Amino acid sequence: MYIKSLLHRTRTKFRELVERNLPTSIRYLIFSKLDGTIYEPPINRVYFGELRRLQPINKYWGFNRGLPIDRHYIEKFLKENSNHIKEKVLEIGDNYYTNKFGGDRVTKSDVLNIVKEVHESTTIVADLTSSLEIPSNSFDCIIFTQTLMLIYDMHSAIATLHRILKPGGVILATLGGISRTDDYNFWEKNWCWHFTSLSAEKIFKEKFPPNNVSIQGYGNVLTAISFLHGLGAEDLTQQELDFYDNKYEILIAIKAKKPD
Repeated sequence: MYIKSLLHRTRTKFRELVERNLPTSIRYLIFSKLDGTIYEPPINRVYFGELRRLQPINKYWGFNRGLPIDRHYIEKFLKENSNHIKEKVLEIGDNYYTNKFGGDRVTKSDVLNIVKEVHESTTIVADLTSSLEIPSNSFDCIIFTQTLMLIYDMHSAIATLHRILKPGGVILATLGGISRTDDYNFWEKNWCWHFTSLSAEKIFKEKFPPNNVSIQGYGNVLTAISFLHGLGAEDLTQQELDFYDNKYEILIAIKAKKPD
């Protein structure tokens, strides 16, 4: 009892000394450590450093600093599911991920774009919202990364993807969550949506059986702030990148399988 009382008096005395002699921001930090709480700086004592600016640190998504943070998560997801990237594969935009993660398992690689001029590797020119010219049950795998945000009629696009998948085929999709929009004219005019794990799950389960859809979110408050400022994955530690907080998703990944 005496020891408890002594500790209490010592703690109280220490707090009084801190209160009288140290600046506000340092007091808050010390008290948070004593109380076992997360440090929250007082009003007007937040030090923004390089972040106190009205323009991002980098305007190019992080491409010229290494690997953009959303691309880090995309590649992590595709690598973990690379066993599905095989045989006849369709990718949107180009076939970079098909080649990188499919390799020799891919027997035929197709690339879809809404206009052929988007990329020289384009083999199919079509609008996913009304693409009846693409035969049904055509592809063993569809890589559909960072595209649904640009399609207003997303339900029709997902219906098309479901239709052109072979029975037993898998779509590997990623959607943007917390993100800036692009500043290229084509993308800027067509950027319609930002997603959460919940909205992604609901729209894919409209066409795919619920048990055949799995959702994975990526991001946290630090990676979200860093991504908005155009920092690269190399600007953060692996531990910072791997930590997941569903309140700050910058990427949502979906694996959906068409029934056999």
